[in-house]
Amino acid sequence: MNTPFRLDDHKRRPQPLAPPPADYFERLPRQVMARVQPPAGSGSAAFGWLAFLPMPLRTALASVAVLGGFAASFFLSQPTAPASVPIAALEAVPHTEMVQYLLASDSRLTLTDLAELSAADHTLTDSFLQASPGELQDALDAQPTEENYL
Repeated sequence: MNTPFRLDDHKRRPQPLAPPPADYFERLPRQVMARVQPPAGSGSAAFGWLAFLPMPLRTALASVAVLGGFAASFFLSQPTAPASVPIAALEAVPHTEMVQYLLASDSRLTLTDLAELSAADHTLTDSFLQASPGELQDALDAQPTEENYL
C-alpha cells in the first residue's frame, strides 16, 4: 500500500535559486551537438560515397532505386511459361473423355453444368440502334430538365 504524500511535509528550497553560470546558454547547443555527433569513421564504408553527393542527386538516386525495384518485381512476377501451353494441352483431350471424367468424379456435375451456351446474337441489337439524328434530338428534348442546370 502506498503511503500518502503531502507536499506540505517537505521543505522547500530557499529562494532565490542560484543563477546559471556565465555563457551557459551560449555553450549549451555546442555541448549537446558534440555529444550527438557520431565518431568519425563509424559510417558504413560501402555507402560513404553517398554523403559526398548533393541532396537533389541523392533524391533522384533514391527515386530511381525505388522505381527500379518496382519494375524488377513487376517483371519477375510475370509467368515464365506462355499461357497458351496449358490451353493447347487441354484442347488435345477429346471432348468425350473430358465429359466422362467430369461426370465420373465426385464434383457432382450434371449435364446441364456442362452445356455449352450459344454465343450472343449480335444481330438482335442492330434494330435498336437505327435512330436518325432528328429522333435522338426529339428524345432528348422530351426529357425533363431543371432550370438550375441550364
